Amino acid sequence: MSFSFPRRKAIHSQSWKNQSSVTEFILLGFSRNPRTNWILFFLFLFLYLFTVLGNGLIVTLIRVDARLHTPMYFFLSLLSLLDLSYATTTVPQMLIHLVSKSKTISYVGCVIQMYVFLTLGITETWVFAAMAYDRYVAICYPLHYGVKMSQTLCVLLAVSSALCGLTCALVYTVFAMNLPYCGPNEINHFFCEIPAVLKLACADTSLNDQVDFILGFILLLIPLSLILASYVRIFTAILKIRSTQGRIKAFSTCASHITVVTMFCIPCMVMYMRPGSEASPEDDKKLALFYNVISAFLNPIIYSLQNKDVKRAFFKLVGMSEDTQ
Repeated sequence: MSFSFPRRKAIHSQSWKNQSSVTEFILLGFSRNPRTNWILFFLFLFLYLFTVLGNGLIVTLIRVDARLHTPMYFFLSLLSLLDLSYATTTVPQMLIHLVSKSKTISYVGCVIQMYVFLTLGITETWVFAAMAYDRYVAICYPLHYGVKMSQTLCVLLAVSSALCGLTCALVYTVFAMNLPYCGPNEINHFFCEIPAVLKLACADTSLNDQVDFILGFILLLIPLSLILASYVRIFTAILKIRSTQGRIKAFSTCASHITVVTMFCIPCMVMYMRPGSEASPEDDKKLALFYNVISAFLNPIIYSLQNKDVKRAFFKLVGMSEDTQ
């Protein structure tokens, strides 16, 4: 996902046509200090392994426990799969580069990584919106929940989110990689993210800025508006509940989702919605690390700690009775 970047002056077509095109990029990563890189390697390795274990466990629990075969957990399993794939798109390569002298990625590899990363990120924003709608129906129309959130609708929302991700990511990638890249080829980032790659373009990127702004509005502000509208209705309904215990129970079903959306979307907004972004590459790398790695790492913890159904399914899977929880 990328929305708005500072414009760079066009380089005369003749000047870049006379230069050879870039066939590979060098990802500079975080540090040139070998000792620092080894520390980061073990830190990110732990985060990645826990991300794989945590998200994989949530998907498994939802799959094997019949009590979790509901729309809410269907979308949660999608979120876990997206987080797992999201981190896998960038972290293994980052780990290799941290301990390897070679930090290159081929032009084709960069394009593929960019496209997959964008597809997963865009899809995730719309899955968040679908999850918010699910909570809205569950709390505001509990008696009609089974009818309104039918299996057909859930699948339709999931497929629509994926199609939106696939299509919009293709537009982003085509517009970015159609630009000439004639050198230098050093990307000051730990993976091929569009803002960092565009800085190496040997041409005017004003058209990219316009496309980024239009798609950014569609892909970030619209889902966030739908989420906000859903929770306004949800909180209005919760306030009408007379029982304090009932209010707490109703709110607890939304707390995990609100936390996860906040962790993912706020860094994205800071990263991409700044007009003519002036942030340093180091700040951009930290933000990207947060919504790419940290968010995927924390999501299983948030959902397992605040969700009794998930914890019950886990204890059942490992053979512990509910009495021993």
